[in-house]
Amino acid sequence: MAALKVMTIFGTRPEAIKMAPIIKALEKDQRFESIVVVTAQHRQMLDAVLELFAIKPDVDLNIMRPKQTLTTITTTVLSQLDQVICRKKPDIILVHGDTTTTLAASLAAYYHQIKLGHVEAGLRTWQKYSPFPEEMNRQLVDVLADIYFVPTKTSQQNLLQEHHTDAQIYVTGNTVIDALKTTVDQTATLPFLKGVTERQRLILLTMHRRENQGLTMRRIFKMIRQIIDRHPDTVLIYPVHLNPAIQSMAQEELGNHERIQLIKPLEVDEFHNLMARCYLIMTDSGGVQEEAPALGVPVLVLRETTERPEGVAAGTLRLVGTQPVAIEQAVDELLTNQVRYQEMAHAQNPYGDGRAAERILTIMAREFGLADIG
Repeated sequence: MAALKVMTIFGTRPEAIKMAPIIKALEKDQRFESIVVVTAQHRQMLDAVLELFAIKPDVDLNIMRPKQTLTTITTTVLSQLDQVICRKKPDIILVHGDTTTTLAASLAAYYHQIKLGHVEAGLRTWQKYSPFPEEMNRQLVDVLADIYFVPTKTSQQNLLQEHHTDAQIYVTGNTVIDALKTTVDQTATLPFLKGVTERQRLILLTMHRRENQGLTMRRIFKMIRQIIDRHPDTVLIYPVHLNPAIQSMAQEELGNHERIQLIKPLEVDEFHNLMARCYLIMTDSGGVQEEAPALGVPVLVLRETTERPEGVAAGTLRLVGTQPVAIEQAVDELLTNQVRYQEMAHAQNPYGDGRAAERILTIMAREFGLADIG
C-alpha cells in the first residue's frame, strides 16, 4: 500500500512549535509521506523554529511582506496553495490553531475537496473580536474540518455544542507539551540571566496582542514598572515583540531600570528554559497559557477572555484582564502570599502528557485504514 500523503501547512512560530512533534513523528513512520508547506507569514521567527527542530520544508511560499494585512496574507496564501496542492496531491491536509495561514489553507483544502484535519481544534471565547482575528479563524476552520484533534475535553464539548460530529472529534492533548519534552534542559545556560541571583524572583512578561496595543498596553507597562520598584527582590524580563510600536513603548515605559531587562525575542528552546526558571508569568499569549502549567509556573493572563478555560478551572492560570489595578493586585498577592502561590504552582496541568503527536498519527492511520505498526 502506498504511503498516506500528509501535508502540514503553517506559517508562524507558534504553529511551527506545535506542528513540529507531528512532523518529526511522520518522518519516522513508514505508513506516511510527510509534505511540509510553510507560508512564512512570520519569516524570521518561523525559520528559527524550523532550524531548532531540524525541519526542512518541501515548499516555502515565502509570503511575508512589509506592512502585510490580513487580507493580503489570506489571498496570497490561498492563491499560491492552489498550485501546490495540484502538484503534490495530498491525501489529507493538517492545519493548526487559528492563524490567517490556517484559515486560508483550510479554504484551499475545501476547494480541492481534500480531507482536512484541524490540530488544536475547538478552542473558543465565543466573542467575535476577542481575540482578533483568531476567534473567527478557528470557528471557520472548524466548519470546514473533517477530523478534529482537540487538546482537552472542554474543546470537545465546544465542538459538540456547535453540532459537529462526535465520531470525528478526538481528544489528544496539546502537542506543545510534546515539544516541551525536547526543549527544556535544567542545565541550559541563558546569558541574559547572568546578573540574576538565586535570591531574586524572575517575572516574565510577554505582551503583543492587537487588542492590547495602544493606551491599554502603556498603562499596563507603567503599572508593571511600579510593581518592580515596590518589590526589590524581583527581576522582570520582557522579550519584546518585533512590532516597532511595541518596541518604542516598551523602551519609553520600561527602559532604563536596573531590574528590568528588555531583550530581543528568544529562540524557542531559550524561551521554554526561561519559563521553567520563572517565579511567575504575565502574558497575553495563547501558547504560554498551555506551556507554563506543564512547568509548574503560575500565569496571570492579561486579557479579558481566554479560549483556554481549562487552565483557569485547574488553577494554573488566572484571568486578570487588562485593568492595571486588577493586575497589580494579582501580582502583589502572588509575591506576598505563599499559600496562594503554591496553590497555583502545584495545580494539575490540564493540557496533556506529551503523547499528542503519537495519538494524532494513530487516528489518521485508522481513518484511512492503515495497518497498525507492531
